[in-house]
Amino acid sequence: MSYTALAVLGVLAALVLDRAVARTRLTGTRDWWSAYAIIVFFQLITNGWLTGRGIVRYDGDTILGSDRPVLVGDGRLLYAPVEDLAFGFGLVLTSCVVWTWLGRRAGEGPRS
Repeated sequence: MSYTALAVLGVLAALVLDRAVARTRLTGTRDWWSAYAIIVFFQLITNGWLTGRGIVRYDGDTILGSDRPVLVGDGRLLYAPVEDLAFGFGLVLTSCVVWTWLGRRAGEGPRS
């Protein structure tokens, strides 16, 4: 399975977890999008540095575009494949959903 397909599945799974399974609905809040804007800013800097310097390389057959890192274009944004943004979104959303869900559950039960 390609990195593109896995990234799309990761985003969809995270959204289903947020909206239907845990019902935290973080993606419907301004706080989530404000926090995510900060996270994605630093993700772009980090990914760009790692891929622009050739520390991390991608197989052109598994991503959109080619394996040639360019600043913008050819399926890349600041040298990193756009799939990294999707994968990062799914990862961060899943982490925040689980954190929120566990916090709500901890608040429901009796404290020892």
